[in-house]
Amino acid sequence: MEEEFVTTTAETEISEESRRSGPLGRLGGWTAIHRRWVFAIWALLVIGLGAFAPSVFNSLAGAGWQANGSESVAVRELAEEHFGGNSSAAVQVVVHSDDQDVSSPAMQQVIGEISDVATTDDRFGEVVPPQPGMTISQDGHTAIVLIGANGTTDDMVKAVDEHKDELTALSGNGIDVYPTGASALWSDFNKANHDAMIKAEMVSWPITLAIMVLAFGSLVAAGLPLLLTIAGLVASAGGLVLLNMVTPISVWAMNFAMMFALALGIDYALFIVSRFRAAMAHRKDKLAATVETMDTAGKAVLLSGLTVLVSLSAVLLVPAPAVRTMAVGIMLAVVFVLAATMTLLPAVLGALGNGVNAVSLPWAKRQQHRSPLFAKWGDLLHRHPWPFAVGSLAILIVLALPVIGLKVAMPSISVVPEDAPVRQGYEVVQEAMGDGAPGALQIVVPDAQAEQTAEVASSTSGVAMVTPPQPAADGSGYVMLQAIPAVDPSDEQMNTIVEDLRTSLPSDALVGGAPAENIDLQQALNDWFPIVVGVILTLGFLLLLVALQAPLIALLGTVVSLLSTAAAFGVARLIFQEGWGSGILGFEAQGFLNGWGPVFFFAMIFAIAMDYTVFLLATAKEHYERSKDPKVAHVDGLAHSGRVIFAAAAVMVAVFFTFALADPLPPKEMGIILGVAVLLDATLIRLVLLPVLLRITGHGAWWSPAWLRRVLPKVSFSH
Repeated sequence: MEEEFVTTTAETEISEESRRSGPLGRLGGWTAIHRRWVFAIWALLVIGLGAFAPSVFNSLAGAGWQANGSESVAVRELAEEHFGGNSSAAVQVVVHSDDQDVSSPAMQQVIGEISDVATTDDRFGEVVPPQPGMTISQDGHTAIVLIGANGTTDDMVKAVDEHKDELTALSGNGIDVYPTGASALWSDFNKANHDAMIKAEMVSWPITLAIMVLAFGSLVAAGLPLLLTIAGLVASAGGLVLLNMVTPISVWAMNFAMMFALALGIDYALFIVSRFRAAMAHRKDKLAATVETMDTAGKAVLLSGLTVLVSLSAVLLVPAPAVRTMAVGIMLAVVFVLAATMTLLPAVLGALGNGVNAVSLPWAKRQQHRSPLFAKWGDLLHRHPWPFAVGSLAILIVLALPVIGLKVAMPSISVVPEDAPVRQGYEVVQEAMGDGAPGALQIVVPDAQAEQTAEVASSTSGVAMVTPPQPAADGSGYVMLQAIPAVDPSDEQMNTIVEDLRTSLPSDALVGGAPAENIDLQQALNDWFPIVVGVILTLGFLLLLVALQAPLIALLGTVVSLLSTAAAFGVARLIFQEGWGSGILGFEAQGFLNGWGPVFFFAMIFAIAMDYTVFLLATAKEHYERSKDPKVAHVDGLAHSGRVIFAAAAVMVAVFFTFALADPLPPKEMGIILGVAVLLDATLIRLVLLPVLLRITGHGAWWSPAWLRRVLPKVSFSH
């Protein structure tokens, strides 16, 4: 009875507040009152999905780096169907000895043992022993055992995961065994990146907590964002495992989701908790404070989350399974983190009230929601807008200029650690058989055109050797030839070689193989990049327009987000293409940026940039709605959101830059590019350029034609 009376009283107290609030304010009030139900639902969700979470990295797919519908994928499918699985997904097991040749009993025994391992797994297809003139070096000391692919590319990566230790364990008595090929490459590549991501996460968590404590001055307030993020991450990890049962999801999806969910979850919680503490300071009623918080900051967080989801959804247009599922993984994590922010967090705040300030540090009680420091900064920008506008633009443009010469390509073997078996085998094959031997091109053609195809391929510039035509065992009428390039598979000349073959060979000939798959994927990424950018910019602008009801500031907020993106890629070119600072950062420059970078990182950077844009402009609009004074909107918008943006950016930069410590190149690229983007965006754009643009445009920033106001749904950020 007592509990029922308390609940009824609370509902009565908040009913009037809720009636004056929007849907999110009412949601906040409902979750605060019915918090036990909210806690129970989230507990069931986290426990239920969390049961699947531990298996996430073993369950998810390891391949998917291909351009669906491309010529190279067609070749792989034909090879799997008609040539015993001798496709780009086949496993090439290198056997090498300095003092014994392939005909020796010891070498023959090892080759037999490799065949025995292959017969223990149905995912392995036909085993082709070393062939003179094709897979045996001229000196006879290096040979390749080909294990065909009898499963999908994802199946083959998992098969290598499970058997590579068994295969490498066959080394001994002066004989070395190295599993190589595309499937082995992705197996070692994924493992190296996963290990690096986990190490970086372990480093970033204590740094993040320290920044949160400094920002909030309270251990309880600082711990809330981390607890929120953990709930979202556990749920999303379990969700990805379940989703993988329906369609293959790249293991990279979870890697990116871990990092992005941590950064965004903390962003959202910072904004909500900061606003709640301010509401408690003048209301003293935790339920009313929860309603006010969700009615104002909740709208900004929801809009920010939608902007992130919209930006990442554009990546789904790219016809590459790994790229698409990376976006799906991050989107799923964002959905869970956003859901936790909109339901679980207000329920916790409604329970804590002033307890959110528990375990406070000495300076915490002096903190104000309206930061005097950022208010002074806003006044300074208001008095001297043009010097700050010109200065920030000049820095961003100078940093962005190098992007003009940016080169992109799929990663070379150098992104795999030097002690990885696939790299060791790759280098052994190159030394024994030539630079292009690890990256043979496969040509599938009807039998009638085999002779002509062999002649043309042999005379193509950059082709060192063409193997004799191999007829399909099933009598389908196809033959396969292997064209061995004269250059390393990651050499720029490979693009010309593949293009020349496809142009000059008979019309029915198809050119594939691992190097061609990389080239086709890179071409697809290049082709779709401008479309993805256009979609992201358009949808981002429309979301800001709906939220702010003002076309000019929505347009400016969208356009300036491009500046930090361009500057980040300009810096990326200097570091990863030209090698600036590579010695300090501990990597070998490839001479290009990894191919998925522009499409994927653009979507991520733009999403983060719009995240801060929403926080700043939503706060500014709230003050403009109350005062109708653009100076109040400009200065108070910065005073009330500046500290949150600064703290959130500090957390993101710390999270991202920890990945710069990773040994593999891809997480290093990701960490540095995203870290630089956030650093530039938060300091030069959100805390300088965008506030200055509000000052320069004045009332015009918030003007909207009458016809547009009639068309748009009414959105207000004031409470």
